[in-house]
Amino acid sequence: MGPAHGHPEVTTLMTTTNDIAAEDTPVVELKATGKSYGNIRALHGVDLAVRPGQVTCVLGDNGAGKSTLIKIVSGLHQHTEGEFLVDGTPVRFSTPREALDKGIATVYQDLATVPLMPVWRNFFLGSELTKGPWPVRRLDIEKMKKTADEELRNMGIVLDDLEQPIGTLSGGQRQCVAIARAVHFGARVLILDEPTAALGVKQSGVVLKYIAAARDRGLGVIFITHNPHHAYMVGDHFSVLRLGTMELSAERSQVSLEELTNHMAGGTELAALKHELAQVRGVDVEELPDAAAVSS
Repeated sequence: MGPAHGHPEVTTLMTTTNDIAAEDTPVVELKATGKSYGNIRALHGVDLAVRPGQVTCVLGDNGAGKSTLIKIVSGLHQHTEGEFLVDGTPVRFSTPREALDKGIATVYQDLATVPLMPVWRNFFLGSELTKGPWPVRRLDIEKMKKTADEELRNMGIVLDDLEQPIGTLSGGQRQCVAIARAVHFGARVLILDEPTAALGVKQSGVVLKYIAAARDRGLGVIFITHNPHHAYMVGDHFSVLRLGTMELSAERSQVSLEELTNHMAGGTELAALKHELAQVRGVDVEELPDAAAVSS
């Protein structure tokens, strides 16, 4: 009797171990990645791992390097140092289409929608379904409407009228349509560029809900934001960029909201500023709040 028959538990254990290893392999990984524009170093030594079913939050102030990081992962720009891996294999994208072919979709702040076009048309913008023989193929409008409605409902988005111009939807709803569209077209990694930046509290809540829904469907999400409160609501891993380098990289269990906010607000810089102000006559630094209080 062979070992497989004598010890079925061995086979089971090996299968389980392989499954765990497969799940643990990041879809997207940056290793000591950097980007220079001439002699200007925009990004340096960045490590980032994006796994299926996780939200990786990248936080940073203006000029921290968030946009450069997005451009590398989405295929707009190529890195000049370190490694960029997809499914464990080094890649160097020349165009966003190459990134999309690997399942990496980006939803930018401007959403790349046509405001006066109906919701269903925007859903399929650039990837329209057609029917009939060539050269008289025509748009398959009914199928596109039906598919758009089903995909939006699968994400929990119910719109009364898919014929309404997408410009009449709220900012939060437009973000959600863009997320559902990326999921439908096979995204495995979803990059969201400041999706809540221009939204009020209620609409931000709507978007955060659909970020969590995308994670629950097994997508790896890169949530770019400068709002630590929004990040902490849905994040599984937090990376804070400062002046092009990674200042913090921590799992949710390793960092509190207060600590995250302190890093984001530049607690060390505020402490140094307080020290500098102590040298100035007429400024009572004892009356100033400490760094943690300023940042929260």
